[in-house]
Amino acid sequence: MSEDTIKQHDQSVRERKERSELELLSPFAAHAVKSRGRLKPDEPCAVRTAYERDTGRILYSMPFRRLRHKTQVFFNPQNDHVCTRMEHVLYVSYLAETIGGALGLNLDLIRAIALGHDVGHTPYGHAGEAALNNLLRSVDETLVFSHEQHGLRVVDLLSEHKGRHGLNLTFEVRDGIASHCGEQYDEFALKPLRCKQESDLQAGSLCHDAPATLEGCVVRFSDRIAYVGRDIEDATRSGLLRFDELPLNLRSTLGRDNSEIVDTLVKDIINHSLEQDAVIMSESIGRALQRLIEINVERIYLAPRVKRYEIQVRNVLEGLFEYFLELARDKQPCEMSLPALAFYEYRDRHPEQDALPARIVTDYIAGMTDPYANRIFSTIYEL
Repeated sequence: MSEDTIKQHDQSVRERKERSELELLSPFAAHAVKSRGRLKPDEPCAVRTAYERDTGRILYSMPFRRLRHKTQVFFNPQNDHVCTRMEHVLYVSYLAETIGGALGLNLDLIRAIALGHDVGHTPYGHAGEAALNNLLRSVDETLVFSHEQHGLRVVDLLSEHKGRHGLNLTFEVRDGIASHCGEQYDEFALKPLRCKQESDLQAGSLCHDAPATLEGCVVRFSDRIAYVGRDIEDATRSGLLRFDELPLNLRSTLGRDNSEIVDTLVKDIINHSLEQDAVIMSESIGRALQRLIEINVERIYLAPRVKRYEIQVRNVLEGLFEYFLELARDKQPCEMSLPALAFYEYRDRHPEQDALPARIVTDYIAGMTDPYANRIFSTIYEL
C-alpha cells in the first residue's frame, strides 16, 4: 500500500471532501476548510463539511418547515397553484446551484444560503413585512424590521438546535442570508465584499452590501430570477397579468414564458461570469429584467386587488400586535385564553429575557404562517 493510500485512509470523509474542494473548485470559490467558523465552537463532523452541516440544520429547523405555509404575493397557501416560500427557496437553490456548478463554486454553501435565505419572512409576504415594520416603529422609531435582518436573528437566536437557541451556522452562510436582498433591480454586476466583518452582520449594520462570498452573490441574483416569472404565473391565474401582455421587445429578449425567461437569465449570467470574481449579467439582459420587474410592480404588486387585500393584512397584524403587546407588558399572566397561554409560554422561553416587549411580540408574529395568523386573529376577535 502506497504512502498516499495510507494517508487517504487516515483522513475522515469530511477531510477528503475538503481536499477535493481545494483541488477542484474555482480559485474564487469559498472552501469549507477555510470558513471563518461559527459564533460558538463546534466539533467538526466526520462526514459532512461545515456547509453541508449548515444545510442540515436549516432543513430540520421549524422556521424552514413553516415556509410551506407562507406565501409571497398571493395570500392563499391552501391553493395548490400559488407559490409558497418553501417552493421559492427550492427554486432559488436549484437555479443558484445550476449557475454555481457552471462557475466551479461551492454548491454546499450555495444550497445552505439558498434554503435559509427567507426564514426571516413574515406571514403574508412583503405586505406582512411592511406592516410589521410600521407597527414596530410606531412603538420605537429606532427599531426596524426587515426579513434579511430577521433571518439572521432567526438562525442566530430564535431557532433551536439540540435544545439550545440558535443554529450556530458558519459566517459565510449567515452572511449570505443577511445579504441576499433580491430587490436591487438595477444591480447587473456583483463583486463579493470579502473584507466584511462580524460587526457588518449585526442588526442596524445591514445596508444591502454585497455578500462576502461569490456563492452568496449567486444566490442574490438567483432570488430575482426565481420570483420574476413565477409571480407572473400566479398573476395569470388571478387575471392580473399574462405573459402575452408583456411588450414584444421584452418577450423577444427574455422569453415568452417563465421557463424561457429563466433559461435566458441563467445562461447570460454563466456566460458573462466565467473565470470572473463577480456575478455579471449583460447590460441588455439586465435592463430587460429590470423593466420586467417594473411591470410586475405596476401590474401585480400595486394592483388594486392586491392593495385591497393588503388592508386586510394590516388589520390582522395590527390586531395581533396590539393584543400580544399588552400581554408582553404584563409581568404576570392576566388572561387564560389559548392564544394568551401560547404567547406566555413563548415569552417565558424567549432567549432574550431583557428584550423589549415590542421585539418579543415582533419575533412571535413574524414566525407565524398565514393560516395560523388568520386563525389566531379569528379566535381573539370573534364576536
